[in-house]
Amino acid sequence: MGVHISKVKHLKLDRWEDSQVERMREVGNVRAKMKFEERVPPCYRIPKEDDPQVLVEQWIRAKYQRGEFCYPERQLYVSGDFSGFLMKRGKEDSRFRSRKFVLSESDDTLKYYIVENREPKAVLRVSELNVIFAPQKMSLYPNSLQISYLKDGTTRHIYVYHSEGEVITNWYMAIRCAKLHRLQVAYPSASESELVQFLTEDFAKEGWLWKTGPKVSDGFKKRWFALDNRKLMYHDEPMDANPKGEIFIGHMADGYCMNMGVSTGVRDQGFSFKLTTPDRIYNLSAQSEIDRDHWIEVLERVIERPLTAQDIAVSARLVRKRTNTNSISIFSPR
Repeated sequence: MGVHISKVKHLKLDRWEDSQVERMREVGNVRAKMKFEERVPPCYRIPKEDDPQVLVEQWIRAKYQRGEFCYPERQLYVSGDFSGFLMKRGKEDSRFRSRKFVLSESDDTLKYYIVENREPKAVLRVSELNVIFAPQKMSLYPNSLQISYLKDGTTRHIYVYHSEGEVITNWYMAIRCAKLHRLQVAYPSASESELVQFLTEDFAKEGWLWKTGPKVSDGFKKRWFALDNRKLMYHDEPMDANPKGEIFIGHMADGYCMNMGVSTGVRDQGFSFKLTTPDRIYNLSAQSEIDRDHWIEVLERVIERPLTAQDIAVSARLVRKRTNTNSISIFSPR
């Protein structure tokens, strides 16, 4: 960040002046933290050790380079309104094109435009979308996001990136801030710490699994699975715009459970396990024993967790599409 902001000195190999040692004693880690993190907004996601590099780097730059948490007026993402251009991946041809995005907390919308002065191409409800950093999928674009939302009873994924890490991080925080402010209005008696848990949530697990169709005779097919809270989605490829199918993971009291092995008559792939739901049994197979055990562990934690009001609302929207005879079931065996 430059010697005018930060310096690195080795404890043993570098020479320390008495004044420098005294300065370290006077300030110390605790006082420095209190100063540089004095006004971190509750919507700001403070990174942990294994979080994406762009989030970690921008947290450091926000603290020491831009002084955002000493001077709140520098926090461009807390107003509830945010706009700018992002590179968006096409739904069909997978090329990235510049699109204008507009976030409005008051309207509960995130819109994007192909032509700026015309009608928006899509209107997303902020309160219903989830956004995660996506550099592992988009290795060529480290400053990238995956935005997921419900549309017509199924999930739609949008992939965007920006050349500047600060910009993409500001977008991420702006969406979180807008979601928090709307939750505070909807649930005035809830504490800030409770509401922060419902802003954005990284996928609990993603990866390749093999699955069968609903018939015993159906063979295993390779699919990319992603667990977004209680939605277990599977895709042909990791960056598909829509999942081929979605499985809502309910509570154990309602008949959801995990087991090793496969159903009678189904050929075991070697690292197989079963997800039982009230509708059907999903026979799945992982790439290794460790991967299988981790999938079972992650899914069991979801099954053991009581449903929230938000979970029930998502389940209702998914089920409505399933009962529509004019549309494809979200529990389709595709």
